[in-house]
Amino acid sequence: MASSKEYLDFITEQLSELEENTISFRSMMGEYILYYKDKIAGGIYDNRLLVKNVQSAEKVIKNIVYEIPYKGAKEMILISDVEDKMFLKNLFEEIYDELPTGKAPKGKSKK
Repeated sequence: MASSKEYLDFITEQLSELEENTISFRSMMGEYILYYKDKIAGGIYDNRLLVKNVQSAEKVIKNIVYEIPYKGAKEMILISDVEDKMFLKNLFEEIYDELPTGKAPKGKSKK
């Protein structure tokens, strides 16, 4: 099942507490890769928000649930509390230093 544009819009709105123009995305095979300050932070897969499996996430998430975004991929962390904007802001800020560098797409900023 591909992720919906509506869910992407919802998640990017939930991330609106982050600095302006720091969230961008790239569509890939019906899913979306999310970038935070030009680093790959995670993605939206089957209408689920998943973030990179980095150690610093343990400081913010109490009960970590790991899921695989698609067959053959590495485990990522499922974010079930997508309603709490401040939680998401804190999470993305906390994991930033451990995120892999990636080239964010031009013109896809959603903030």
